[in-house]
Amino acid sequence: MHTKSSRHLHAEERETVSLGLARGHSLRMLARLLGRSPSTVSREGTRTVTRGRPYRACTAHTIAAGRAGPPRRPRKLLNPWLWQYVRSHLGEGCSPEQIAGRLRRESPANRERHLSTETIYAALYILPRGALRSEVLAALRQGRKTRRPRVRGTDRRGQIPNRTLIVARPAEVGTRTVPGHWEGDLIKGARNRSAIGTLVERTTRLVILAQMNGTDATSARQGFTKKLRPVPAMLRKTLTDDRGKEMAEHARLAERLAIRIFFADPHSPWQRGTNENTTGFLRQDLPNGTDLSEYTQRELNSIAHRLNTRPRKCLDFATPLDVSAHLRHHSPVALGT
Repeated sequence: MHTKSSRHLHAEERETVSLGLARGHSLRMLARLLGRSPSTVSREGTRTVTRGRPYRACTAHTIAAGRAGPPRRPRKLLNPWLWQYVRSHLGEGCSPEQIAGRLRRESPANRERHLSTETIYAALYILPRGALRSEVLAALRQGRKTRRPRVRGTDRRGQIPNRTLIVARPAEVGTRTVPGHWEGDLIKGARNRSAIGTLVERTTRLVILAQMNGTDATSARQGFTKKLRPVPAMLRKTLTDDRGKEMAEHARLAERLAIRIFFADPHSPWQRGTNENTTGFLRQDLPNGTDLSEYTQRELNSIAHRLNTRPRKCLDFATPLDVSAHLRHHSPVALGT
């Protein structure tokens, strides 16, 4: 017999239990008769009786109703102001965690305007099917349900000559307390025929996007040179990249920019975790299968600006531009200008 899913008995089922117990039937037999779990019927017998008296359906129903208590307090997102705040920031690309953190930062003393990340997710996913549900869920960053297995073994992409490995990188890079250390990579377009360069500063998380004329090493060198050259030398210390062949001209890039370039170990994306995380954000605006050569530098600057004005948990929900503005007191030129 199919077992019912509700954890509590209905009024008719309580009548059956009451009659069955009066006739001497066991709880297990009554559970089979009702299609219930024996533990459900047993719990009914212990939680809904008056001490010293036999089980009665009407008494059990009254006790169960009393224990149900008042309904939960209404969800905070029924507040029109909060709901509009969440919707507008989702539309700007913020995650529920960033929205919740920004609310606490903007209104630290007003607890009525504080939300947990889970409250936001719960409110979004209980929306009925329709255009509104589709709109707000489409604004969430959709990661893969399962992680793709990474290729193990030797690096099959070939060797880059004269590269300096990440083990030789200065220790200060790992502390993120000193600005000027960057992580770089390329986002590939449809069929790997187009690319965009990504640069992320480790301390401020500031993002710079570089238009590329192709996917080869010369295009990468030219694109990175053009976007990093305006950055002041004191904020242009190191660049950590992966071992893609597009960095084969790293020596010329390092010479032109007076920057030290280091290469991560193979199959170790966590060594460039800031850039990898940023790539996930960028895929919302630059989805897989897109011809990236169609994007102008002005459009890429706009996408980068949206990222640089989003609150970040790792920055105590300040934005990369907030942190960069603070650094302007120490440098006459802003990052990424």
